[in-house]
Amino acid sequence: MSKDLKPASRLVHAGRVPRDYHGAVNPPIYRASTILQPTLEAWEASRQPGYKGLRYGVVGTPTTLAFEEAMAEIYGVDHCVATSSGLAAVTTALLALTKAGDHLLMTDSAYDPTRRFCDAMLKHFGVAVEYYDPRIGAGIADLIRPETSLVYTESPGSLTFEIQDIPAIVAAAHAKGAKVALDNTWATALLFNPFEHGVDVVIEAVTKYVAGHADVLMGVVLAKGNLGRVVHSTAKMLGNCCGPEELYLAQRGLRSMAVRLERCGATALILADWLATRPEVRRVLHPARPDHPDHALWRRDFRGASGLFSMLLEPLPRPALSAFFDGLRLFGIGASWGGYESLIMPADPARTRTAVPWTETGHLIRLHAGLEDPDDLMADLEAGFERAVAQR
Repeated sequence: MSKDLKPASRLVHAGRVPRDYHGAVNPPIYRASTILQPTLEAWEASRQPGYKGLRYGVVGTPTTLAFEEAMAEIYGVDHCVATSSGLAAVTTALLALTKAGDHLLMTDSAYDPTRRFCDAMLKHFGVAVEYYDPRIGAGIADLIRPETSLVYTESPGSLTFEIQDIPAIVAAAHAKGAKVALDNTWATALLFNPFEHGVDVVIEAVTKYVAGHADVLMGVVLAKGNLGRVVHSTAKMLGNCCGPEELYLAQRGLRSMAVRLERCGATALILADWLATRPEVRRVLHPARPDHPDHALWRRDFRGASGLFSMLLEPLPRPALSAFFDGLRLFGIGASWGGYESLIMPADPARTRTAVPWTETGHLIRLHAGLEDPDDLMADLEAGFERAVAQR
């Protein structure tokens, strides 16, 4: 596809060639475990390292390749591997990029299951894990050891929304021979392309904005050249693959992601600005707001903001907090995000933070703005505040 197309156009057309499937707009679903070879010679060729064709369902089907090619094209790289969940993408990348005796620098704002994998599995496998302040920027150079193989980033953090200085971290890591990985689920390739800033490996939870309808579990890991081949090989050795229906739904969601992401982002900013005026709210954590401490970094590096942010409520007694949550009509109380529906959940970073302890005394609440009307969402939250006040 022509590289002069804008990202929204590429989303619509990447990974599909209707003439290859009788003019049908969408690539068909291939349900396949066994892939037959026409000759003995072809069979033997399919067993060779570096074989590019199809050989077994775990390695991929045409449905797999259509989605992976679309994601790779959108990010502008030559390797993408689809995994069974966002967490599977994280763990595949970590296993591909570290080995026994290595030192891993992990952002203190990382997704909680990422931390659990590091603290249990990676340490068990002999990888030393050190957590760092997500706002460290170029100061990461002081933490890099000779055995540091990877600096793992997540920008913004999905609970507390620190924006990391990715170019500065990349420069420091590369100067000392370490790789940089980034969980880009909040922004997607539309709002921030890490490869344009020197990142080596990108992880994204397809479950969120790509699939977009709260009905798919999937992740992707993307990289270039030999590093991409290493990641792909690791995923296949782990038996990491996706079902055909999930791959089809993810590719379908990809086509409308630009408009959904734009709507979610616009609604989230409306909500964030309104919440910042409420007496019940101590502060709002949204990087697109000028009062966010990392707003200048966000403006420098990002093309926009998605629908996920947090607010810090003033301290409330438990009955009042329950009253706020329990009567919500449009905000579902649940994890995940990126779907068409609005979500809300309490968060407690103090449970896991080690490099930068979380000392706030209010209630941290994470919100995802869905596709509902912003006025209705504000009314739902306002009614929640009224219930909380009535319980005090």
